[in-house]
Amino acid sequence: MSDKMKVAIIGCGTIANSAHIPAYMNNTECEIKYFCDIIPERAQKAVEQYGCGIAVEDYRVILADPEVEAVSICTPNRMHSVITCDCLRAGKHVLCEKPAARIYEDALKMQQVQHETGKVLNIGVVNRFNSAVNTIKQIIDNGELGEVYHVYVSFRSHRSIPGLGGAFTTKEIAGGGVLIDWGVHFLDIVMYCCGDPAPLTVSGKAYSKLGVDMPNYVYESMWSEMTKDLNGTYDVDDYVSGFIRTSGPTVTLNGAWAQNVGVNEMYIDFLGDKAGIRLNYGADFTVFGTKDGKLWSEKPTFDNTNMFQNEINSFLRCIRTGEKLPSHIDQVIVTAKMMQAIYDSSDAGKEIAL
Repeated sequence: MSDKMKVAIIGCGTIANSAHIPAYMNNTECEIKYFCDIIPERAQKAVEQYGCGIAVEDYRVILADPEVEAVSICTPNRMHSVITCDCLRAGKHVLCEKPAARIYEDALKMQQVQHETGKVLNIGVVNRFNSAVNTIKQIIDNGELGEVYHVYVSFRSHRSIPGLGGAFTTKEIAGGGVLIDWGVHFLDIVMYCCGDPAPLTVSGKAYSKLGVDMPNYVYESMWSEMTKDLNGTYDVDDYVSGFIRTSGPTVTLNGAWAQNVGVNEMYIDFLGDKAGIRLNYGADFTVFGTKDGKLWSEKPTFDNTNMFQNEINSFLRCIRTGEKLPSHIDQVIVTAKMMQAIYDSSDAGKEIAL
């Protein structure tokens, strides 16, 4: 009998196939026992494509199997909390894709069950395993930027609404639009690199403009286009703006799944009183400062390993070692709290104190 750790994939859509499954397949210390999806054909396709595992439609089959130690949850956001809590109570360790949950209240339930069971619960804030992000964190921790007093966040794209009319654009399922889908990564990078400062007040405004008229929405490409349904629902934000005061730096953000400006701007600026950094999301970064009375900039080079592989390897390792990863629910739930406050501020039309 194999002594490899048995794992299961719940939800066999885009993120599972592009990230989770390949990373597990590349790890020699585990094997995938189950592929689960409420659309049976997706689970069966995974079995055939990857040459392993059993296709199941009901995730409770996995809960009842004592061999399964670890689970990746790659379902739409609405089911994150329910399935995570069921898996933890069944004795499984969980890596749940971002965001932790559709609403902050559900993320708190997940954290509570993790504390009750003692099982691992990590959230898929994969940038905490990104080489550039960790290099920036080390630079900030070393004091090379001085006091980081403000961070500016831009996650703006021309026409990139995913799965128009499907789960991504239905508030009841996803919880929100561009903020909860893209903004979660950007805000998490800020919190991680800046030492997880406590958020104090939040002001924000979310807009639902360009995707509302779905039949006339024009685009060149679409993430998860297989879930598109022009007879479906579009009631989430495709643009968001916000201002956050923390116990550390202030943070401003502008995010767009879709905007009528044909320029993609995906970056984070860390502004320190000694130096500053612009991180190009998913890529490299540049440090700006002064040296010997002159303006100076540098684009560091570093080993850039696959962050999804790093995430999966770290998840499996921490189950064996008891190590608490930076992606543990206790570390990242603050991002869910801030996103909820931005939406609450937008609805109330006023600043929210946390």
